Amino acid sequence: MLALGTPAPAFRLTDFNGKVCTLEDFAAARGLVVAFICSHCPYVKHMRNEFARFARDYKEKGIAVVAICSNDTDAYPQDGPQGMAEEARSAGYSFPYLLDATQSVAKAYDAACTPDLYLFDGQRKLVYRGQFDESRPGRGTPTGKDLRAACDALLKGAAISSTQNPSLGCNIKWKN
Repeated sequence: MLALGTPAPAFRLTDFNGKVCTLEDFAAARGLVVAFICSHCPYVKHMRNEFARFARDYKEKGIAVVAICSNDTDAYPQDGPQGMAEEARSAGYSFPYLLDATQSVAKAYDAACTPDLYLFDGQRKLVYRGQFDESRPGRGTPTGKDLRAACDALLKGAAISSTQNPSLGCNIKWKN
């Protein structure tokens, strides 16, 4: 896992419409959530609507969200631009959803699964990496409790708990 305090690795990726997005595009945000997700993972499907709500709630508070799909789209074409566009539309994503076709960004972030969530402070230092909440497909209703608590602490200037439970989900589908 990426160590707390690590600067956010830079990225330059395109969304499913070909629009370029970089880490610098979020410079004005008080915090940045970088989420590695995909269109087909049952863990992402479980939390996607609440994650979309989370992004809308926290955008107003100064926390930006960007999602990245790093799966091998040759082996999993549903995770390509067309599937990403459908996922963004049906889930109500109001944030950039980017394709990491080379998987270099996922490697730079030490991302391992979908969803894999990272919260960076205003100086883009890692302050949280872990689960959205304790719910899982078939067990519990997603609330985003863990990520919301970290964001709330960041916004208040309070210490973020060092007890951070890692994300659990589908492995990123790496290219051979």
